[in-house]
This record gives sequence, structure tokens and C-alpha cells, in this order.
Amino acid sequence: MNSWHESCHFPSSRSPVQYDGVMARAMFDVECPCCQAILKIDPETRAVIAHTVPEKPKPIEDLAAEVAKLKGEEGRREEVFRKQVEAEKSHAQVLEKKFDELFKRAKENPDESKPVRDIDL
Repeated sequence: MNSWHESCHFPSSRSPVQYDGVMARAMFDVECPCCQAILKIDPETRAVIAHTVPEKPKPIEDLAAEVAKLKGEEGRREEVFRKQVEAEKSHAQVLEKKFDELFKRAKENPDESKPVRDIDL
């Protein structure tokens, strides 16, 4: 085995390591940032001695169940779309009522000054 994890494409650092008297001389485990494998490193030789590949998720076992699940999601998407269309239809009515209310207030109090906008300053 090389001094780096073979399935990943980055070498281990070659800079000299300064050990103090407290640092352990036993091997230690490090998680590979690329593939999340557990690497067993020897501190004296600075080499990967062993690695453990993580378990991959199982592929689809029951195709019929997965198809049924996707069809259920299609129905849910249709329901969400229908609700959004209804909300959009009522949105126009809400805006119209707000406009009517503001227009009515403006007619009742014509002498009120317009609000000062930033652009007017």
C-alpha cells in the first residue's frame, strides 16, 4: 500500500512532523474526507496501514413498491399545484378589495397629505 489512500487522489503530507514526548506512538484512525473510509495511520512511518470502506446504501429491492411510491408523490404534487392555483385566483380578489378600501379612504379624507417617499426627499 502507498503512503496515501489509493482510491482517493491526494497524497499524505510530506512535511516533517515534530513529536513531543507526550504524543502516542500507537496507530490512529482518521476518516477520509473524500470517501469517508476509516484509515489506520502509523505515526512513525506516516503511512496508511489499513482502511475500512463504509457500507453503501442498498439498491432498490422491490421495484413495484418504489413505482407505487412515485405514483403517490405524483398525486401529492397535483394536489399542491391545485391549491396554488386556487390561492392565485383568490389573490387577485384580495388585492382588489385592498385597493377599494384604500381608494375609499382617499375619497373620505382628500385633504390628507400623501405619505413621503424616499425618492421625494
